Amino acid sequence: MTTPTHASDALTATAGARSPSPQAPRAGLYTPEERARRDATTWTLVQGILAPVQFLVMAVSVWLVLRYLRTGDGLAAANISVVVKTFVLYTIMVTGAIWEKVVFGKYLFADAFFWEDVVSMGVIALHTAYLAGLALAWPPRTLMVLALVAYGTYAVNAIQFVLKLRAARLQEAESRRQVATA
Repeated sequence: MTTPTHASDALTATAGARSPSPQAPRAGLYTPEERARRDATTWTLVQGILAPVQFLVMAVSVWLVLRYLRTGDGLAAANISVVVKTFVLYTIMVTGAIWEKVVFGKYLFADAFFWEDVVSMGVIALHTAYLAGLALAWPPRTLMVLALVAYGTYAVNAIQFVLKLRAARLQEAESRRQVATA
C-alpha cells in the first residue's frame, strides 16, 4: 500500500477501510455490487433531494432560533421551525435506513457508514430531546440552546457524509482512470 500524499488521497484510502469481514476487504466505499444497487435504487435520489432540503430547513431554523435568542421575539416561529427540522430529520433517517438496507443489506450501521450512523443517532437523540422538552414546557432559552447544539451535531454529521461521499467519488474516478489507461 502506498502512503497518501494529499489529504484527499488519505480520505480515499480510508473511505472503505473497514470491511464486513476479514475475508472480504473493501477497495473503496462500495463494492461493485453495492455501487450497482446504489445506482439502481430510487432511494439514492430520495436521499439526494432530502439532504439539501434538510440543510435549508436547518438554515432557516437557525436564523429563527438566533433571532429569538437575540430579541425575544418569534418564539412560536422558532419552535415550529425546530419541529419541522426534526420531522425532516426523521424522514431522512427512515429513508436513509431503507437506502442502506437496499445497498448494503443492513438498515443501519453498515460497515461503510458505521460512524456516520453512530453520530446520526446522537443527532436524533438531541432533536428528540428538544421535542420532549417542548412537550414538558422546558424554558424557551433552554430549548433554543438545545436546538443549536442539535444543529451543531447535525453539521458535524453532514460533514462526515460529504467527506465520505467525496472520497467515494475520488475513488470511482481513479478506478475509471485506471481502466481507461489499462
